[in-house]
Amino acid sequence: RSSWNADPTAGKVEGVSWRTPVPGLGHSSPIVFGDRIFLATAIAENGEAPLKLGRGGKPTAADDNGEQSWVVLCYNKLTGAELWRRTAYKGRPRASRHAKATHANTSLTTDGRHLVAFFGSEGLYCYDLAGELQWKRDLGVINISKYGIGWGYSSSPAIHQDRIALVCDDPDNPFLVVLRLSDGKELWRVSRKGICERSWGTPMIHANSERTQVVVNGWPWIVAYDLETGEELWRIRGGGDNPVPTPFEANGWIYITNAHGGQSPIFVVRPEARGDISPSKEESTNEAIVWSTSRGGSYMSTPVVYRGYLYLGNSNGLVRCFNARTGEKIYEKRLETGAAIISSLVAAEGKIYCAAENGTVYVLAAGPDFNVLARNAMGEPCFATPAISQGVLYFRTTKSLIAIK
Repeated sequence: RSSWNADPTAGKVEGVSWRTPVPGLGHSSPIVFGDRIFLATAIAENGEAPLKLGRGGKPTAADDNGEQSWVVLCYNKLTGAELWRRTAYKGRPRASRHAKATHANTSLTTDGRHLVAFFGSEGLYCYDLAGELQWKRDLGVINISKYGIGWGYSSSPAIHQDRIALVCDDPDNPFLVVLRLSDGKELWRVSRKGICERSWGTPMIHANSERTQVVVNGWPWIVAYDLETGEELWRIRGGGDNPVPTPFEANGWIYITNAHGGQSPIFVVRPEARGDISPSKEESTNEAIVWSTSRGGSYMSTPVVYRGYLYLGNSNGLVRCFNARTGEKIYEKRLETGAAIISSLVAAEGKIYCAAENGTVYVLAAGPDFNVLARNAMGEPCFATPAISQGVLYFRTTKSLIAIK
């Protein structure tokens, strides 16, 4: 679907299958398995948690350190009815957050049997899909800080078979840890001191017939580790000093981007890479790098590759398109003033969906021409990445979960 209206103040509501309120505040994106939707939230004990909207680049901590409940929610995919909720942790936050972040930034993940929630300093929890707690772990305080304040934790857990990978890049003690999914036993942990000063991205687990690796965005280094041993496999000198986007696979390659601090690179890496594969200043490719560019990457949003093109959204409202195989820049266009893209882009049925902080979902035609098919009002700001299941789009706004069909 291209066009809808989910904002009753903007006219007749159209294209909305259902809308249900979501308690508390969280940037946690909805995930879908079977006929259920899962997401996380943090519910303040007293009053409504504050969230700064609009331009907010200043390093300001939120006034949100009172009693909270970190909650896992389950909804019926067809009706939006809440099926169950579980309070994973209750207490005062063990680390502060940025004024534009929340205490529930991470998304849940599932293998179809286990449902894993990681709230950083507030702990790691594994449920079954009926909401029964299987095990939990406390990994200590993980304060992803900069300029003297905690910015909030946002690296979601990654699952592969019976393994969970977690990135905990607290500047004072950054580490990557892998645990067993079945019982939460820690299998290995490697320090990232000297490798990464801080990061907020989710690790990517890439498996092929040769090896299974955990790829972690970071600054000053992007690094891949062997999933079974924690051995470093390869590294690239990174660019953006606030790495957020998640590495992902397309065309059999690994795509990585970050931005902030004057650099915004994109790297496309062959999975068999070894050692320091950083491209030289004179060359944008080498044996391990398919293509790269020092400019054009995204800051907050994870890009998407769709039908041969790489699409990137940015917090300044710019959308960029590259040829995904060659790196040729196709276009760079601004959606409109105030169209900050924090959520990751998704694609389906020849369309690219860009959910923006201003409460608008911009729908672009896939292809080499910049063509905005629709601007759809949601009625509330969008920070979370939408989910797509069986022809239905699921959006989590700051206050609601909405199904668009």
